[in-house]
Amino acid sequence: QVQLVESGGGSVQAGGSLRLSCVASGYFSNDWMGWFRQAPGKEREGVAAIYTRRGSTIYTDSVKGRFTISQDKAKNTLYLQMNSLKPDDTALYYCAADFKGGSRSIWDRESYNLWGQGTQVTVSS
Repeated sequence: QVQLVESGGGSVQAGGSLRLSCVASGYFSNDWMGWFRQAPGKEREGVAAIYTRRGSTIYTDSVKGRFTISQDKAKNTLYLQMNSLKPDDTALYYCAADFKGGSRSIWDRESYNLWGQGTQVTVSS
């Protein structure tokens, strides 16, 4: 069964850190994978992506310098290290895979076929 399973969310105070994990089962990526988040009442937004073939990474402006996306190919796992967390980072975080390719944007949720169930991150001030 092909699935993505996220873990590592939790509640922290502002300035704290968390590391999210996303284990891919029955699926091996050779393209873009990403982390998205969705806060209550807001659209799902992409925060970080990695081109798994080469390890190239890209971040949305609001998390640059604070978040780091990485992969462990041996474990088929994607990570998101989140430092200097802010209350605005509070959201349900999702892992995305199976990028549709072509001219699609890596920041568009419609560009991915495979999603995890999400893991909640709550940052208090």
